[in-house]
Amino acid sequence: MPDGWEWDPTLFKGSAVHYTRGRLPYAPGLAGTVARALGLDGRGRLLDVGCGPGTVLLALARYFTEAVGLDPDEDMLAEAERQAGRRGVTNARWVPGRAEDLPAGLGTFRAVVFAQSFHWTDRDRVATTVRGMLEPGGAFVHIADDKDAPTATTPLPWPASPYAEIGELVRGYLGPVRRAGQGRLVHGTPGREDLVMTRAGFEEFEQRVVPAGQVVERGVNDLVAWTFSRSDSAPHLFGDRLAEFERDLRALLRSISPDGHFAEQLPATRVMIWRPPRGEG
Repeated sequence: MPDGWEWDPTLFKGSAVHYTRGRLPYAPGLAGTVARALGLDGRGRLLDVGCGPGTVLLALARYFTEAVGLDPDEDMLAEAERQAGRRGVTNARWVPGRAEDLPAGLGTFRAVVFAQSFHWTDRDRVATTVRGMLEPGGAFVHIADDKDAPTATTPLPWPASPYAEIGELVRGYLGPVRRAGQGRLVHGTPGREDLVMTRAGFEEFEQRVVPAGQVVERGVNDLVAWTFSRSDSAPHLFGDRLAEFERDLRALLRSISPDGHFAEQLPATRVMIWRPPRGEG
C-alpha cells in the first residue's frame, strides 16, 4: 500500500460515470494474448480484483465459465453491470469488497487479475491470499500500460493530449501533492511488484507485451472525462469549486486546440503472469 496512505471509500468517488469514456482502451489483442498465455478454453473461473467498470473482465469473460468482479466502489460495479448488459455478457457477477476482504468465500479461480489496481492494496497480504485461491495451474495476472514502450515518432494529426498542462491545473486547485481519497500520496505509489510476489511464494514468471501503436482522436469531453476518472482529480476533491475547475479545464483545452481535437498514440499493454510452484494451487 502506498507509504503513509490509508485506503478510504472516497478514492474513486464520482469517477465511475466518467471512466469508460475518459480512459484509453488497452491495446487491441489483450484478451487473446491473455487467453493464449494461460491456455484458456472456456472453463474455470476468473476473478478481477479492483475491476472498476469491468473493462478487463468483460473482455475476458468469454474465456471462462464464470467471471467475478470485485470492487469497493458500488458505483463502479453498477456501471460494470450496465456495460455487461450492453455487451451481452451473461456469465459475470459483481461483488462489493476490497482485495483485503479476500478470500471472502468466493472459492478458487483459474486466473486472478489485477488491472492497474494492485498498488492500492496491502500487496504482501493480498498476494499471499490470492496464491491460496488459485486452482492447480492457476495464475496471478497483472495488466498495465507499458510505460517503457517507445513514444510515437510519426506526426499527430492534431495537438497531443495535454496531460502535463491538465496536471498543472489540477495542482493549482488541489495543491502540489497528489490527492487520493481523503489522503495524499507523498511518496507516490509503490513499485517492485516482483519482490512482493517472491515473498508471497510465487516462482514462475512470464511477461507478454501487447503492441498498440494506432493513433486515436480525443475530444474535449473525452479529456474532461479522463480527468474526472482519476483518483487524484475525482470530482469530489474539488468540493464547491468543481464547476469552476471544469470551466477552467475546458478553457485550457480550447486554448490548446480551438477546434477541440486532440490525438495520442495508444500505449502498448504489459501482461505480467505469476504462478505458484508447480503442483500447488
